[in-house]
Amino acid sequence: MINVVGIDIGSTYTKAICLNQQREVVATAVRRTGFKLGVAAEKAFEELLENGGLERSQITYVSSTGYGRYTVSFRHAQVTELTAHAQAAVHLFPDTRTILDIGGQDIKAIKVDGSGNVKAFRLNDKCAAGTGAFLEKTARYLGLTTEDIGPYALRATEPKPISSVCAVFAESEVINHLANGIPAEDIMMGAMVSLGGRAIQLMRRVGLEPGYMLTGGMTRNEAMIKALEGALGSPFSVAPNGLGQLNGAYGAAYLGLRRAERLLAEGKPIPPTAAELGGAEPTAARRWSAMAQTRKRFEPCLSIGECPMTGTPAAERLEPQPRVAVAAR
Repeated sequence: MINVVGIDIGSTYTKAICLNQQREVVATAVRRTGFKLGVAAEKAFEELLENGGLERSQITYVSSTGYGRYTVSFRHAQVTELTAHAQAAVHLFPDTRTILDIGGQDIKAIKVDGSGNVKAFRLNDKCAAGTGAFLEKTARYLGLTTEDIGPYALRATEPKPISSVCAVFAESEVINHLANGIPAEDIMMGAMVSLGGRAIQLMRRVGLEPGYMLTGGMTRNEAMIKALEGALGSPFSVAPNGLGQLNGAYGAAYLGLRRAERLLAEGKPIPPTAAELGGAEPTAARRWSAMAQTRKRFEPCLSIGECPMTGTPAAERLEPQPRVAVAAR
């Protein structure tokens, strides 16, 4: 029996899922990430084993993804968030072509083909006002828990949109709405309508193609789904039984299962874990972003060829140009 675990270490929540050889979900686990990513992954893994009545020895392969995927010392492989989400989405809903993932610190819009390959993507991680964290912060300010957000917002009669795209100004706007006597449920739903509008605009940048799927923690929020579908004018596919929030982990497990099956079919051994190879990597790139950290920040101009920073031939940049005398008039 093959059991493969996928772990998605997000900025807010860490999710884990176990699939067996029949692609059936054996167990799941979700917990707050906190600031110790490696500890969160280990705790989620232990909780997963307990929920499924499994021993570590019964786990064939572990694949990690997400913000902290490199911190999982017991992983056999790591998968990028985009690949994990794309593969899981197409496996669960074969007609999926455009994916919207709303996370705690970013929103991802992903366009895929029928095989689950990523064709295009856009990421919004510039400000908390465009993420799920803003909704949670607004809810806390209104005295609501995360679980109460959806049912509470559905009671709104006249949603009051939050026009500010900056989290700081948006918070001030919420305070002003309360001071003006606007009901809290209208403010909460208005925040969702505003977030939904920004999310759909991000989807438009990758190109809207029918076959829409929503993933992430917001799949548990009926009011958020309603706001998004209203802004898009079309329904979203949402995985049942809470799998929408676990989509990234599901994709990591699904890809890990395919690789484990291929290795075993070829008579090859399962590769060693990251810890067996020398431990988890000391640093991890944050996520897909135009400003993502790199190990090599700058490159000097070469003596021959183009300067990588400007595209100007190095010889022209490093050697002084002859001065041209101008005759006096």
